[in-house]
Amino acid sequence: MAPISLADVVSALPSDESWGPSTTSDTLVDGVPYAAYSKGDKLGRMADWTSEGKDGRDGRGGRQQYNRNYRDQQVYGAGTSSLFAVQVAEDESSFSVVDNTRTSTKTRGFGRGGGTIFRGRGRGGRDQRGGRGTFQRVGGRGGQQNGYYDNRGARGGRGRRFGWKDYDKPQRNRDSSVNIKPDWQMLEEIDFNRLAKLNLETSAGEDIDTYGFLYYYDRSYDKPPVKNTERKLNVVDRIAYNVTTSSDPIIQELAEKDEATIFATDNILSMLMCAPRSVYSWDIVITRHGNKIYLDKRDNSSLDMVSVNENAADAPLEASEGNKETINFPTALALEATFINHNFANQTVMESETSKYDMSHDNPFYNPSEETEPLASKAYKYRRFDLSLEKDEDPLHLIVRTELDAVVKNNISGEDQFLTLKALNEFDHKAQGSGGALDWRTKLTSQRGAVVATEMKNNSCKLARWTVQSILAKADMMKLGFVSRASPKSNERHVILGVVGYDPRKFAEQMNLNLANGWGIVRTIVDMCLKMAEGKYVLVKDPNKPLLRLYQVPADTFEEGEEDGEVIPEGVEEEE
Repeated sequence: MAPISLADVVSALPSDESWGPSTTSDTLVDGVPYAAYSKGDKLGRMADWTSEGKDGRDGRGGRQQYNRNYRDQQVYGAGTSSLFAVQVAEDESSFSVVDNTRTSTKTRGFGRGGGTIFRGRGRGGRDQRGGRGTFQRVGGRGGQQNGYYDNRGARGGRGRRFGWKDYDKPQRNRDSSVNIKPDWQMLEEIDFNRLAKLNLETSAGEDIDTYGFLYYYDRSYDKPPVKNTERKLNVVDRIAYNVTTSSDPIIQELAEKDEATIFATDNILSMLMCAPRSVYSWDIVITRHGNKIYLDKRDNSSLDMVSVNENAADAPLEASEGNKETINFPTALALEATFINHNFANQTVMESETSKYDMSHDNPFYNPSEETEPLASKAYKYRRFDLSLEKDEDPLHLIVRTELDAVVKNNISGEDQFLTLKALNEFDHKAQGSGGALDWRTKLTSQRGAVVATEMKNNSCKLARWTVQSILAKADMMKLGFVSRASPKSNERHVILGVVGYDPRKFAEQMNLNLANGWGIVRTIVDMCLKMAEGKYVLVKDPNKPLLRLYQVPADTFEEGEEDGEVIPEGVEEEE
């Protein structure tokens, strides 16, 4: 073979700018259409009839909800599917499917898309049969998303999985319980994760003195009401005092006698001990005078109000968040629950001047020459707890004013047992913010455990505070009343559906409530204040984050005549 010269090779090269195999636009191989593909393509399904709708819209203008198992897979040849696009002669965008199913005309939605989704485990749909029904609201992700009922399976399907798409819910922006002023200096910021790790074992405490009197509890309320009859909750005008710590004359006397270092009331102390369970904002005024620490509350403070469904996954909404039912606002529900608790405690006792339990001293806050209404059944026990550690040079004691509501005789021994009376209230189990609660009228007798478990979930902070207050007072039993509205659309008339008694210590175990953790929180906050100079401090729960902030404030803050620091709930003055 003759050798090939370099000139022949150069002359054989194509004259174009590029060189190599010739390119062609022909997509036919032996007469069969062929789509080019890349080696990076993932092999999926042989045919994908939904690929045209995966641009996020289907033919009817809604979102295409294709099978999520394949939502992230790349279909074979998907990159060149436009090669075989068929040009239709008519525009099919005007085509729509007629839906003749009957739907509700009233929709109450919230969220960015205004969508309302009902997912039920039973009575989710109108024609659906099955077990319990729960109503969960989830905001739509955008677009015109109408309300629909999820009726999967004979029993309504699995229902809404807890936490599913919770990232898509609108962020709550609640207001702080107190206005943070520019001249307040933030000293500490404590996250709830740190508080949950604290632990301090203390003794059961000792009684120092007792004041007031107690009426005997009416045992007829323990019996379920007769069928087709209702036991109405009456308005009983009785005087009950909730004086803050530094204004209590008995605590002032004990402080002068140097009986303890820390002074508080059970209402304030229980909130601090149950702080990791709280969601709404609250504040405590801490005053250091010499070596004494006083834990106080402001006038019209949120600590005096009883929250409703604070810990529910879908807590009641404010008006700014889309709630149109004014009686179901969080502030309106709290005011309603506070009045219910006051009237319930007064109604369930038998008022008799001949058969009542008198404490060692009279009520220290009652002045018969000025008051016209009679006193409520209330006893105050001043108790001392030891919060000292082994490394402490001086003992650290705390005195707390605790409260009892009634007394009852033991059926076996005949001894007097002290009670605390509290009331849970139901506003509307179908309304937004009910937290998936059951219908108390039909389920309280047959499924009491499920009702109580739901309340433990939705009102974890409130029940924990009541339990701590009962344990601090060394109450033998805590009576929980179940009060419901006579009509869901009116918050003026209520009925008592039943009363259940619990041992507060066993109830704390059921709630997974650790008192040692609460005492550890108290000791930690007190140690912070003891290291600081004398003055006034405010401990504030952040309204939107799980943390506490400690501020140093001027000495005249919250004094009479200064109301700028107070946030009075809307409608409270008019209601009172």
